This record gives sequence, structure tokens and C-alpha cells, in this order.
Amino acid sequence: MTLPVEFHEIAKRVNNWGRWGADDEIGTLNLITDDVVRAAVAEVRTGRRVPLALPLREDGVQTGLIPGRVNPLHAMVQINQEIFGPGTVACSDDIVTMGLQAGTHWDALTHVSHSGKLYNGRPAGTVTAHGGAEFSGIDKARHVVSRGVLLDVARARGVDRLDGGHPVTPEDLAAAEELAGTRVRAGDIVLVRTGQVQLYLAGDKQGYGYPSPGLSVRTPEWFHARDVAAVADDTLTFEIFPPEIDDLWLPVHALDLVEMGMLQGQNWNLEELSTACGQTGRYAFLLSAMPEPFVGGTGTPVAPVAVL
Repeated sequence: MTLPVEFHEIAKRVNNWGRWGADDEIGTLNLITDDVVRAAVAEVRTGRRVPLALPLREDGVQTGLIPGRVNPLHAMVQINQEIFGPGTVACSDDIVTMGLQAGTHWDALTHVSHSGKLYNGRPAGTVTAHGGAEFSGIDKARHVVSRGVLLDVARARGVDRLDGGHPVTPEDLAAAEELAGTRVRAGDIVLVRTGQVQLYLAGDKQGYGYPSPGLSVRTPEWFHARDVAAVADDTLTFEIFPPEIDDLWLPVHALDLVEMGMLQGQNWNLEELSTACGQTGRYAFLLSAMPEPFVGGTGTPVAPVAVL
């Protein structure tokens, strides 16, 4: 199916190809400058640290909907083994097999393509079976530390959790920004809370995934206008699912990753952060969300921490 005219019109308005040069591989992460990071550090008032990752476990968020994206399979390969001889220090070692986007994660810019293209106009064929992503692999996102801003859309709408069919619109983002009492600015990492992760935390994996609130196809223009560096939310699919436009699957992925070159994250647990921000009345903080540097990876697990 050909992507509709509406999609291509939005794509033209948010396109960042060539903005940081023809060789650029990190997109909007270029907006996280030294000045931005220094200003982010100034947001720390109490030193309270709030973890935002879900535990990596065999019964994690994946349900089998996406082929090959398996939850972490953990196995021990040594248990108290005296590998240097009897009476020496004993070691325990383990291994994990998992989909890199299985839990709390970042999508690399190469996670999706459309019309045969990746970010900055590179051919989709540069992602290969043996090498992964030749360009814009997740290992190129070497430092993801900036000011984070929680846009608590659920709280701004006066609910604990948005309905499954709710598309998060620019108007929702603006209302949450007003609640936050701070304006999203260039180089910020925006965290959008819908409350959907509550279903997973309560044991309802199927309900967590479908139907799900999520970002509307209209939101990339809002993020583009603010020069946001990255966006993450507390849902499995990131964008509303099923899609708001019939048969237009993952359009927000394509606009964010391919057109804008903007990292996006899913399965972030924003519940404790929402409570902390609500208690203090402060919704901006220092955010450390460093990707694991899998060379050629199209995504990576991440264990983000907000420092208030």
C-alpha cells in the first residue's frame, strides 16, 4: 500500500536530512550541546534518583506479536566454578538472549524505513543480515544525557490512565507542558506519560499492548518545532495502536526516525516519576539514558534514570 499524501506532506515539514551535514548519523542528538547539558545539571535540586526501566525478565512485555523479538532468556554458564583450580576464587557467569527492543529500549534511527530510505536519505539496503546497520546504528548514539521533561498527559487530563483508543495530540502535549510549568526547549528529551504501563505492571500483558494510547501522527510536527532531541513513552507501541488512520501502520515511527532522525523509546516506566514530579511540582530533571553500544544495532535496552 502506498503511503498517503497526508503522510508525505507531514514528512516534508519535519524532514531534517542534510541539516547536520550529509554524513550525519545521529540526527536530533546533535541538539544536545555542552550548554544544554550544563543547563540540565542545574535542574538537580535534591539528588533523588528515579529509575525508569522495567525489569528484564523471561515473562517480560513481549507477547510474540513481533517475530523474533523475544523476552530475555537468562541462563547460567558457571556457578561457583573454581576455574583456576581447587581452592581458588570461584566464579559465577551468565548469558542472556533477547530482542534488543524487548524491554525498556531506544529505537535506533535505522529501526524502520519507508519508501526505500533511512534517515538522511541513505538506502534501506544498508541494513544487512550480517552487519546490521551500516549507518546510524545505535552505537553511534554515544551519549544520551540531557534535560528531561515529563509531559504527564494522563495527569493533565485528570485520569490515571488514558483510554486505549486515545491518540496523544499536540493539544495534549501543550496541556501537559502547562501542567509541568516549563517550556520544552531545544535539546530536551521528552517523556510522555499515558499510564498504559499500569496494565503490564498489574499482569495484563495483552491489555498493555492492545489497544493502546500513544502518539498521534500529528505530534512529530510539535516535537520538530521545539527541536526535541528524543522522545520516549510508557507504551509497547509508542504510537497509538491500532493506528488512527486506517491501514497506516507505524507512521509516527517513520516520521520520527526516518524523517526527523529522532530517537524514540518505548516501555519506559514513568509511574514513580509521575508521583515524584507531582509531589514536588517540578517536571524537569537531569536524565541519563545511555544506549548499550551494540555495533550496527537497530535498537538497544536502556536503564534510564531521572535525577531530580
